[in-house]
Amino acid sequence: MSKQGKSLSETLSSAFATGAILVAILLGIVIYKLIMGNPLNFEGNNPLGHPKNLLGIIYKGGFIVPILMAVIITMLTFSIERFISLSKAKGKGSLNVFVKQIQEYLENDKIEDAKIACDKQRGSLANVIASGLKRYKQLLADTTLENDQKVVALQKDLEEATALELPMLSKNLVILSTIASISVLIGLIGTVLGMIRAFTALASSGATDALALSTGISEALINTAFGISGSTIAIILYNYFSNKNDGLTYKIDEAGFSLVQTFASKLKK
Repeated sequence: MSKQGKSLSETLSSAFATGAILVAILLGIVIYKLIMGNPLNFEGNNPLGHPKNLLGIIYKGGFIVPILMAVIITMLTFSIERFISLSKAKGKGSLNVFVKQIQEYLENDKIEDAKIACDKQRGSLANVIASGLKRYKQLLADTTLENDQKVVALQKDLEEATALELPMLSKNLVILSTIASISVLIGLIGTVLGMIRAFTALASSGATDALALSTGISEALINTAFGISGSTIAIILYNYFSNKNDGLTYKIDEAGFSLVQTFASKLKK
């Protein structure tokens, strides 16, 4: 990927992230108001009354619920985006098979076959190796540089190509990491507000307001459940995608090292 292409990709990524978060907030509000707040979910068709089903119970969680729902929708959206992006970055075939194939081609001095393999594989690893192979061929024909300088030049080219690919691999992971942290905190805010409402009902003069008490407890427990669930799923997804990134980065380094070693060995002959 060129620097210009990288800049365009970053702009589109930023626009997508902003748009996805705004849409998630809107969806959270719509689901909360129209689906969970449907009068049919409550006794007497009154949203202020006792809930008749799970949707009504969740609705009683208060205004923090749509915020938590927006957080969860955002998490799911970027998880799907990461899955698709990493699938593209991986390429079409097995990375292990591709790396071994490239190593065999280099050992047998089949540079053109290696380039064809990169075109078939595609993805981040193939892009880095293709860039390295192009530079590999140029340096072999270069008579102005010393052998050590040629090796350094190839290493630099591979490092630059890798640097262009790595941001795409880790893109938007910070959003999942942030969700893992704030989901619990937002849930705790809802929990505190719910407990305040419950204790207010208990402290009211006269007979205890059972509806207000139950509403406060529901608000506390529902927000706690939503917050912990969202955080748990976000942590699992973050670690999963981070592990995938590390694996792909390792393959890029492994293939780049093989390319440099083969090149250095060829120069000594």
